[in-house]
Amino acid sequence: MARIFNFSAGPAMLPREVMERAAAEMTDWHGRGISVMEMSHRSREFISIAEKAEADIRELMAIPDNYRVLFLQGGASSQFAMVPLNLLRGRGTADYINTGMWSKKAIAEARRFCEVNVAASGETGGFTGIPPRSEWSLNPDAAYVHYTPNETIGGVEFFDVPDVGDVPLVADMSSTILSRPVDVSRYGVIYAGAQKNIGPAGLTVVIVRDDLIGGEAPGTPTMFSYATHSKAGSMYNTPPTYSWYMAGLVFEWIKEKGGLKAMAEINRRKSEKLYKAIDESDFYHNPVDPACRSWMNVPFTLSDPGLDGKFLGQAEEAGLITLKGHRSVGGMRASIYNAMPEEGVDALIEFMKDFEKKNT
Repeated sequence: MARIFNFSAGPAMLPREVMERAAAEMTDWHGRGISVMEMSHRSREFISIAEKAEADIRELMAIPDNYRVLFLQGGASSQFAMVPLNLLRGRGTADYINTGMWSKKAIAEARRFCEVNVAASGETGGFTGIPPRSEWSLNPDAAYVHYTPNETIGGVEFFDVPDVGDVPLVADMSSTILSRPVDVSRYGVIYAGAQKNIGPAGLTVVIVRDDLIGGEAPGTPTMFSYATHSKAGSMYNTPPTYSWYMAGLVFEWIKEKGGLKAMAEINRRKSEKLYKAIDESDFYHNPVDPACRSWMNVPFTLSDPGLDGKFLGQAEEAGLITLKGHRSVGGMRASIYNAMPEEGVDALIEFMKDFEKKNT
């Protein structure tokens, strides 16, 4: 069949090489006669898989020794609660930067545990930009500062790490992790759901600085304590073993591609050519401030919304699927994570040009 390019925001497409290797190992991993799906998480075989995956993500992201890497369940949404439960440490307030729907969800959950100071918000501008750092109102007594480097739905992205002084900086990197190099030492906690740039859904990677482990709020559930998972090597209970294995294959694939510097160049190039095609057309429009347009998620609208259904139908016939925008934004959204090959972006651009020509 013709090549399908999946522009889903998540679960997103995986690298073909990874899928083919996983398929080859599905029923017999390394001659052991069983699938990774069947392995005990405490077996010698799976321990080797887990250790290799952690070593590879540490190498890729240059994670310092004073940070733990946790492989957890619950999605990034569980971290909306785990962050305040573990980081408040007796303080009554935390700072949050509101740049879109996922920021809002994190804020709503944190308000269950503390007073939230929304230090900056892009809501009045329809979440099409990021308030300048000079306009932020950070609370010097805040336990931490939380932000979402890339908003999947609105397509707004930070290209600089916010300077918040000595207060721990927390980042929901679900849709941007591994897309480029990052200075982990600038953060207290980084967390990311796997289903965009890491692997299949079911796994959440949390990178947390040692001094922020322990001291969780009284009454914190055992499974919501970073200390629980750090002490147990992310195996306090049965972890999402197959997702962990798949993540390890993705880490190896990224290393083979040249690491995060190489991924950054590819991702920059993919996004620039798609934005260029949109900006050079009167038929398509992207609402986001060019200074903070996401590399990963590119929303766009048609000049005539009545053509949306036709666009989506014909795109699917052309092998370009899952382009419908989020219901809160409308229009289209092309998510072009690491696994989206450049030829997929080229195919989308050619389709967009052809569709415009036939409908104007």
